[in-house]
Amino acid sequence: MNRPGNDAPPVQVAVIQSSCGESKSANVAATLERLADAAARGAQVVCLQELFHGPYPCQTEDHARFAEAEPIPGPTSQALAQAAGQHGIVIVGSLFERRAAGLYHNTAVVFDADGSTAGLYRKMHIPDDPRYYEKFYFTPGDLGFRSFDTRFGRIGVCVCWDQWFPEAARLTALTGAQILCYPTAIGWLPEEKDEWGASQHLAWETMMRSHAIANGVFVAAANRVGLEGDIQFWGASFVVDPYGNLLGRTGQQAEETLVVECDLSLIDTARIHWPFLRDRRIDAYDGLRKRYLDTP
Repeated sequence: MNRPGNDAPPVQVAVIQSSCGESKSANVAATLERLADAAARGAQVVCLQELFHGPYPCQTEDHARFAEAEPIPGPTSQALAQAAGQHGIVIVGSLFERRAAGLYHNTAVVFDADGSTAGLYRKMHIPDDPRYYEKFYFTPGDLGFRSFDTRFGRIGVCVCWDQWFPEAARLTALTGAQILCYPTAIGWLPEEKDEWGASQHLAWETMMRSHAIANGVFVAAANRVGLEGDIQFWGASFVVDPYGNLLGRTGQQAEETLVVECDLSLIDTARIHWPFLRDRRIDAYDGLRKRYLDTP
């Protein structure tokens, strides 16, 4: 498997940015077409947006939405597995998982290029904000922060709200991740966009670029696009290198697939010159296990 080092080959990484209609079957079919197109353009690792198979379900607390969930393996995950094997690509797919009766997760599955399942990650940080009522739907993940060996490198995954937590990126990087993928569903609320929209978008991108720098990894973020209910998803999916440099970014208005080359040898180079992992004071971080440090 590919690991950080000067002999690691370049990898073609893609993020697919889509809009979603009400038909789950149509959304999945459209995604399968986009996966085929990405593979034809040379993509080897492809990240899909959060819950790509339908409109973002958490704008309201609606018990009927639980019917959209599936077990894993299930029809949608099997369709992605088949596509991965057919095209010889690694796919990161975000799914509404029905684990058991009354137990649901926001889960990302990494499918290897032979169609096998490399691993699952269940979203750890679950938001509860206006139009993002995810605590109503999802149980917090119980698998920890993980990365998985694939034909084209070791892939780590966090999902959307996880992206705001440096601890999540760091712990995933410490498992050996070379490419950290973030399936995402983030956008503007109409009453906030004029005043806060630009700074919200900048904060989102800056946060993930900082993860790349602090951990010496590539970061790929796939966001959805278009108006769904009261959220205007802002697209702007992107990939950055271990120095935080943008390798490519999509627009904010339309469906788009971005494919960029990631030179995995840069991981070793960046970590040698910016030795943040070397200089961590792991003996002094016990306070991170506390909610807040009260001081006299």
